[in-house]
Amino acid sequence: MDDFSPSLTESLEMAMEVEKECSRPPCFSCASNSRDGGRNFSAESYLESGSLKRLLLRLDPSPTDYDDNTVELFGFQWIAETALVESCTLLFGVLRQQIYKLENLVQMNSSDLGQAVNLHSDAVSIRHQCVEFLRYVKVFIFRYLEPHKAEDDGLLHPYEELEAQLPSLLVEELHSLTLHIGHLHELPNSILGAFTIQYQAKLFPPSWHLLHLHLDIHWLVLEILHILGEKMLRQTVYAHHFMNLTGENLTNVGLFELHCGNLICDLISLSINRYTKVRPSEALVSHHYPCACIKELWILLAQLLDHRKKGSLTESFWSWVNKILNNLFERGNGMEGVPLFESLPCKDPLSFSWWIIAHLASLYQFDRNGNVEEKVSRMESNWTFVEDLLKRSIDAQAGVLEEHLRMHLQCCLTLCHFWDSNLPTVTILWEHYSKNLNNSFTIPWFGLKGLASVSKTPLSMFDLVKNCCCDQQCPDLYKSSNSYLIFLRILAQTMEEAMRTNGLHPWKQIKGRIYYKFHRRRMQELTEVGLQNFLNLFLVLAAVAETEDVASRVLDLLDFLSPTSISTSQRALVWKGYLAFLLLYVEKNMDISVLAEKLSNAFREKAKDFLVTKNDYMQKQNLWMLLSTYIDGVQEVFETSCYLHFSQEKLLNDGFSMLLPACRGAELNTVLNFLQVVLARLSLGPQLGNTGPNAQSSLVAKEHHLAVASALWRNFFPYLKSQRMSQTPPPQLADTAAGFTLLALDLPSSAPSDLQPQPALSTMQLFGWDDMIRPQLVSRYLSHLIQNSSLSEAFSGMGHTSYQALSVRSWFRCVLQIACFLGSKVHMEQLTELTRLVFKLPEVENIFLNVHVDESALRQEPKNALVQFIKAIGKTYSGLQTLADKSAMVTKTLDYLGDVLKYVKPYLMKKGPAEGLQLTYWIMGCLVKSWASILATSKAQQLLFRIIDCLLLPHAVFQQDKELPAAMLSAIRESLPLYLQGLSFICCQSQTQGAYLNQLLGSIIQQYFGRFLASSPSTSGVGQHPILLSLCNSSMTLQILHLRKTIMQVISENYMQFKGNSPPPRLASILAFILELFQRTKSIEMCDVELLLPAVLKCLVLVNEPQVKKLSVEVLQYVVKGCQPGSEEDLFIQDYARVYDLQVYSILELVAVLGQPLVISLIPTITQSLKDSEHKQGLGRNTAQRYVLCFPFLLVNKQ
Repeated sequence: MDDFSPSLTESLEMAMEVEKECSRPPCFSCASNSRDGGRNFSAESYLESGSLKRLLLRLDPSPTDYDDNTVELFGFQWIAETALVESCTLLFGVLRQQIYKLENLVQMNSSDLGQAVNLHSDAVSIRHQCVEFLRYVKVFIFRYLEPHKAEDDGLLHPYEELEAQLPSLLVEELHSLTLHIGHLHELPNSILGAFTIQYQAKLFPPSWHLLHLHLDIHWLVLEILHILGEKMLRQTVYAHHFMNLTGENLTNVGLFELHCGNLICDLISLSINRYTKVRPSEALVSHHYPCACIKELWILLAQLLDHRKKGSLTESFWSWVNKILNNLFERGNGMEGVPLFESLPCKDPLSFSWWIIAHLASLYQFDRNGNVEEKVSRMESNWTFVEDLLKRSIDAQAGVLEEHLRMHLQCCLTLCHFWDSNLPTVTILWEHYSKNLNNSFTIPWFGLKGLASVSKTPLSMFDLVKNCCCDQQCPDLYKSSNSYLIFLRILAQTMEEAMRTNGLHPWKQIKGRIYYKFHRRRMQELTEVGLQNFLNLFLVLAAVAETEDVASRVLDLLDFLSPTSISTSQRALVWKGYLAFLLLYVEKNMDISVLAEKLSNAFREKAKDFLVTKNDYMQKQNLWMLLSTYIDGVQEVFETSCYLHFSQEKLLNDGFSMLLPACRGAELNTVLNFLQVVLARLSLGPQLGNTGPNAQSSLVAKEHHLAVASALWRNFFPYLKSQRMSQTPPPQLADTAAGFTLLALDLPSSAPSDLQPQPALSTMQLFGWDDMIRPQLVSRYLSHLIQNSSLSEAFSGMGHTSYQALSVRSWFRCVLQIACFLGSKVHMEQLTELTRLVFKLPEVENIFLNVHVDESALRQEPKNALVQFIKAIGKTYSGLQTLADKSAMVTKTLDYLGDVLKYVKPYLMKKGPAEGLQLTYWIMGCLVKSWASILATSKAQQLLFRIIDCLLLPHAVFQQDKELPAAMLSAIRESLPLYLQGLSFICCQSQTQGAYLNQLLGSIIQQYFGRFLASSPSTSGVGQHPILLSLCNSSMTLQILHLRKTIMQVISENYMQFKGNSPPPRLASILAFILELFQRTKSIEMCDVELLLPAVLKCLVLVNEPQVKKLSVEVLQYVVKGCQPGSEEDLFIQDYARVYDLQVYSILELVAVLGQPLVISLIPTITQSLKDSEHKQGLGRNTAQRYVLCFPFLLVNKQ
């Protein structure tokens, strides 16, 4: 049947219902049907079909049926208006036969599909006929039965006599019918098992139909008896052939009560069977009905009995249930009309009673149509019986275990949601729990999870209390809360409901009972668990009643606990309680000054003790337990505060200024983390919202806001300032310093006088721009602030335009000191982030834009990113045209650098670490090369000289008896080409210091040529000599030619000079270096010839070592190619021809092959040398010598 539409009046609703009435009789059905459309019950049910509503409104049970003269019952046609009068006994007999027939079908049950279909069809038909007949009985009574008048007894027609006897006969037949079908709980298990059949099945066995037919009959008997009583105008109808045990006649009223009692007993027996499989933790989610039909039957009974109670026809539904449940407790004390229930004992009647009452109460949510009402205005309660259950549950002699008590109170809490408030419930429970506050109320088999009786933080305590005051039931309440906490939920629920309806009177009643239980001796008897239960109780009271009154009482009671009478953990718990009250105050937008002062004063004393305690580790641990409790709680107060004008500043007293110097490690991290939270909360402004329920004026709010800020500056900032020079600053130091910087920006007037008049700028100078601060601290600090637009706008407004350059300088220093970060992934990530942020500064972005640097080149790790920045500045400077622009750029560049050598001084002084030296020399080498044009200017030359003096030509270099550290030599080797190339460029560009610069260049080459020269030319080191690389890795520009000339000059003057006839040391390696240079550059300059040719010729004359000879010849081959006739060759012949005539002439022979013009130019000199030799000998012509001398010239002539 389609669901009928809502209506304004029940009459209109029933009129519409008549039009849509289905001819099928209503019946119990839990089979799924697509027509149900998500209803709670089947469309054919007594609720959904409107059958119950028509019954209670005294309307025709089936207005669209039985309009014809005849009616078909059990396959036969009967006259509709007389059938029941004339054939009542016969029809009821046929009904019993049909029931018997259906019972026989149950015995024929088969798993064969074809036979199952036939059995299902037959069972449906039989059940339909039975229900149809009982519906006809209802309609007949409603339409055709009239009360018999006694004055007409002598004038009755035979039919009238039958009609007059019909009410009594119906009572008798209905009684016989109930006896025939018996009790539900006495049905065989094979039939009761039909409750478990899945609703989705298409075919049901006969047992299912028989079981549901029993339910139909039980209910329809009550319907018929009710309609009969209404039709008889509530006159008593006697059954003439039936008497009870006392000799009284059976009446319609008696039969109704007897059958109703039996039916409720049956339903409770079914529930008992189900309860045996229910765990206490699953009580509220395990239903008491095996199928929806039983649930519907319970609802029908409750609606009908409560309806009859209004007319004083019978007792209410709860009275019936209470009598039967009481019978479970007092077996043997039977009551009239109620079975003793001896055959179905209940092992735990108390728990079962709680369970069944809670579930039956929930059925009152359904209206007469089976729909759930969103808000039931007044639900029938059963508090009197529940109070008795409570007394049984907490009876010490009964010894109810915690696992059952939780379930009992959970059911009680459910009833509090359904019914009106009931103060006796609270007073009964309080009498029990006031005596057991020290109990932890745990369940042993829950393990550690059930032992958490003490809150770890004030917020967890406060959240626990908030949950107790929440209307919504927690699905996991049994496991998450002990019985005491469930009691607190009952207390909160009851008090809120009672005060909502009756004002403060209920609170005064409860307050007196609770306050009376606490006095000095009782408070001192409380254990830690008892103290937790005490605090939870009063927090709940404060949350639902008069907060200040409760808090004042708590303060007085806690004062009974002297410091010597409680342990440190108990004292910490008391502090958590205070802080939980503070959380409650700020949630309710109440001023916390009284509570805050009391607690903060205690904190100050403990902080002072912590500061002066030095060697007593245990005492420090105990003190820190209290202090950390306070810190965590105050942090939670600030985190949860929507407004800051409730005197929160009183929590930030000078105890923190005493605590901070005494903190170490994790303790300091805790305090600094707390400080960050407060600063972050402060940055949100005086209010998180626009308005509040108790918001004060904006002026007062701002004053409180300033007070909080001033407390932070006064009690925290001095410690931060003192720790900024620490060698191992905690990471949070940078975070909190950044928070103070923003605080100075937002509220400059709150900052101390030593930071005025520009506190934000002063703070930046202290933590971000001071070269003495550790780079770890600076990089983390600047990462918070460098991209803050408000800060940059403020600095610009102050006229402080160099804040970007100062930030770049700090970043430059952090990268140069990156070796401090090695091994710390966090610090490296922080420096990488700072690099990314620096590159977003407007000045830096413009530099990169000017030189068109690819964006991917900027996303590098910090060292490479710094090199890219250095190169970009060099390119930018080279592109400038005007002198003014260049001068400004030099100034800006020097601002970026700052005292750069000061940054790397630790590496140089300690001669390490190796990574730091490598980084220093490489970065500075890139700077000298890329900024050569800048360093050539007069403004920057002093920086260049300092770089050379500190890095390349320190005092240690000139000490011959000391070697430079290996790490420093390695760093210089890697980066020396950069310095030489840059310095050579500067030498060519400088207008004023050219000579001095050339001298420095020569000194550098002189010092490091020999240091990096391989001991033997056979090693591979010759080709990797840094001086060689400085020439080979660059194009042959004017600057490189200058460098080459300087190198050759240094080599010639310092490394190829013979001492008499003794060759210089490592001559072979020197020649190998020169040869490698010629081979790589593939060019010979005149300077090479001028500087090297005499020395190479000497090597050929004076050195007989084969390796030197070979290398000298190879070098000579390159030199002769670029040689021009000059005085060097003449001098060589004059000096060596007389002594080494044969060697000289053999060399000339080699030169004649390599360079003909050179030999030709030497003929006069050689001739004169020969004549002088002959003259000196005085022997006339030396024919042999002349022949040797002529051979080279013959070769020349031949060529």
